[in-house]
Amino acid sequence: MYKTCELYDLNHSLAGTYLSGFDYPWQALKGIQDLILSLGSALGEDYTEVSPTVWVHKTATIAPTAYLGAPCIIGAGTEVRHCAFIRGSALVGENCVVGNSVELKNAILFDNVQVPHFNYVGDSILGYKSHMGAGSVTSNVKSDSSLVTVKDGEVRIETGLKKFGAMLGDHVEVGCNSVLNPGTVVGRHSNIYPTSCVRGVVPENSIWKTGGVVVKKV
Repeated sequence: MYKTCELYDLNHSLAGTYLSGFDYPWQALKGIQDLILSLGSALGEDYTEVSPTVWVHKTATIAPTAYLGAPCIIGAGTEVRHCAFIRGSALVGENCVVGNSVELKNAILFDNVQVPHFNYVGDSILGYKSHMGAGSVTSNVKSDSSLVTVKDGEVRIETGLKKFGAMLGDHVEVGCNSVLNPGTVVGRHSNIYPTSCVRGVVPENSIWKTGGVVVKKV
């Protein structure tokens, strides 16, 4: 439940074709910057290059206090609110919300993603209609700076990455003030309780409850 095709409907992102070339989505993290640069030059007249290698769709709304670092793409109908900080290498899809004081770095947000309040999303991919509650963040570097491993029970997958936040599948709901530790993978249609400290793989259609108890949805 952590392969690219199991987590994402690739029709809901400009990165769909790119992501389809990877068995595991985190393998795509190193190429996000180059992907944005290649896509941006071919976006067409519906996008405006507001500064070098920063492309914004004409129907997007950008607050005057938001910072858009290069390279990035902001999709149609998306709202980037006050004091949002897009550090760069961010591909934001259509009809997304990037809220007040939210920071994005080396990330792909599929269409209809909401990160509306005080979120940090780094070295991560957020699937279609996923939502991160206020104050929830991705932690993208281990405390000992060692390489990130994806853990699913007895299964261990070495990623070779020092920086790897979270892979959220389509329709994932993350509760307020939760921390998604490095290498977290959350399957489609799963929910994370507020104030959770999450690590490893959360299966699809599941609920991560207080204390790390995981139950299937009924």
